[in-house]
Amino acid sequence: MRLCFLVEEHYRHDGMPNEVVRQLTAWGHQVDVVRPGGSLLRMDGLVRAGAHDAWVLKTVSGGPGLTLLEAAAAAGTTTVNDARSIRGVRDKALAAALGSARGLPLPPTYALARPELLAGVPDSAYPLVVKPADGSSGRGVHLVPSPGRLAALLPELAGEGMLIAQPYVPNSGTDLKVYCVGGELHATERRSPLHPDSPVRERLVRLPAEVARIAARVGEVYGLDLYGVDVLLGPDGPVVVDVNDFPSFRQVPDAAARVARAVLELARSDGGHPAAAPLPPPRPYARPVPVPAQAAAGAGDGA
Repeated sequence: MRLCFLVEEHYRHDGMPNEVVRQLTAWGHQVDVVRPGGSLLRMDGLVRAGAHDAWVLKTVSGGPGLTLLEAAAAAGTTTVNDARSIRGVRDKALAAALGSARGLPLPPTYALARPELLAGVPDSAYPLVVKPADGSSGRGVHLVPSPGRLAALLPELAGEGMLIAQPYVPNSGTDLKVYCVGGELHATERRSPLHPDSPVRERLVRLPAEVARIAARVGEVYGLDLYGVDVLLGPDGPVVVDVNDFPSFRQVPDAAARVARAVLELARSDGGHPAAAPLPPPRPYARPVPVPAQAAAGAGDGA
């Protein structure tokens, strides 16, 4: 098969997706790597129907790669993941609306075009996690313990564009990252970026049945095949706080080979994704509790 990988400069030297490219090449497939952030691209020559069996995207949010993937999809080429699905999760405001409407357990989410509009968020929603709607890799994530701390944060948020704000989900300081590859789910435990002093180390863990059901449903709701889900175990059950298309798959056994096989299977099957029955209504979201002092000092991507 002939595949095209769109790889942003940010991931130029990362194991994922470079190890996947090497694995596919070792299996005898032709892989063209396009770096959309560092190349002059002639669009009418780059995107041609039938030139590749599938295109795969590994770029930062807001980068030019998604535009190229959408162009390939418009030309009739299979994409991994579906280009519209990627757009649906990279816009965190849109992802919150779609996920809530389909019954996923998400925290209440406020969207705003200017940081000063955060003043309209109810005091009862604090502590508050604020981040760019198109953010990735923890960029621009802030924890606001109380409304009184908001004014000092506004200059840092200027120029970020659309923002989202969500109540902090009380948790033990541990995040669950669930990866889906080839229809299989793998769970890792890691330190929450909002709890930098937590002694948790990143490792594979047993996947709770309820979290597995929710993680599988995330792929169905957003139409993703290769993805990661950040889950917090809050006082009222699991809460989905982020969804990533084509994540790092860290700690997943034989990750490069698993992802490579999944890419080939999706290319052969034209990237289809099955529909599924809706989840039952989520349990009520817990009233936020005061955030620990050490968390107030951290700023990560925990919600």
